Amino acid sequence: MKKYDVFGVGNALVDIIAFVEPKFLDKQKIDKGIMTLVDETRQGQILADLHEIKKELRSGGSAANTMIAIANSGGNCCYAGKVTHDTYGEFYKKDMEDAGVRFETAPDKEGHTGTCVVLTTPDAERTMLTCLGISTSLSPSDIHLEDLKSSQFVYVEGYLWDGDSTKKASQLTMKEAKANQVKVAFTYSDPFCVNRTRDEFIQLTKDYVDVVFCNTEEGLALSGKKDPLEAVAYIGTLSPLVFMTAGKEGAYVCQDGKIELVPGFPVKPVDTTGAGDAFAAGVLYGLTHGFTPKRSARWGNYVASRIVEEVGPRLSVKLLNKQDEVLKGY
Repeated sequence: MKKYDVFGVGNALVDIIAFVEPKFLDKQKIDKGIMTLVDETRQGQILADLHEIKKELRSGGSAANTMIAIANSGGNCCYAGKVTHDTYGEFYKKDMEDAGVRFETAPDKEGHTGTCVVLTTPDAERTMLTCLGISTSLSPSDIHLEDLKSSQFVYVEGYLWDGDSTKKASQLTMKEAKANQVKVAFTYSDPFCVNRTRDEFIQLTKDYVDVVFCNTEEGLALSGKKDPLEAVAYIGTLSPLVFMTAGKEGAYVCQDGKIELVPGFPVKPVDTTGAGDAFAAGVLYGLTHGFTPKRSARWGNYVASRIVEEVGPRLSVKLLNKQDEVLKGY
């Protein structure tokens, strides 16, 4: 028996969530619908222009969102990510722990906690501006090896490959997991991330990854294919288990080369922020609680369907003990 279901590693970012009209993006010359890295000066300018718009704060970052949703489902997890002793950093630690996630990474005394401004337009599409701040200083020494060894899975986000220190922390996590019979789950995170490090992601998947998470766009980018089925089949030659989301259609599951499309749940999306993170959370909860991959994907689809009906990447409803009701027939 392991103490934790999942040990997550990622960029620790405070999400600053606001609803805006498309004209705000046009005025700021912000590319709609993608994640853009910005420096502290640019982030400060954007926040200043949002001063009259209502905003919500959440502890976030892709892998952190996943850990929080696993805890919401009834799972037990811990998280490694770097913050500082500033106001955002103090908020981050308390918010993670309030959400039921162990967070013991030592904060830095200098620098600023990373932030992600999440701008959602009326079409429910999200545009993110990320200032990584101190999160890029996460290093191998920040990985709690005892917590890692006490987990069924580690879950690492592809965004970490954009920094030398965070990349080394991720590599250590995967190597230690393999050495201690802990399964490795990896998310490709973003098509731009895939395009920057495609060859490395392919080799990494072959060498370490037991479970791949991606969306269709990321799958196409990594595989070089033009058809989703061909893409997930290709990734299935690299890893024994692949989950590729396909929007409202649901998600493809490829287990040992066999592919199945698991249907989603019909919803009217309000905000798509964190949908992929929520899907991964549902799947990882399932895999760590004896579900088949197909049943895990169905639960992942359900968790994702609930998150897109909310503002921001955090569920306001509790999912604990809902699995049997939702998964009848799976």
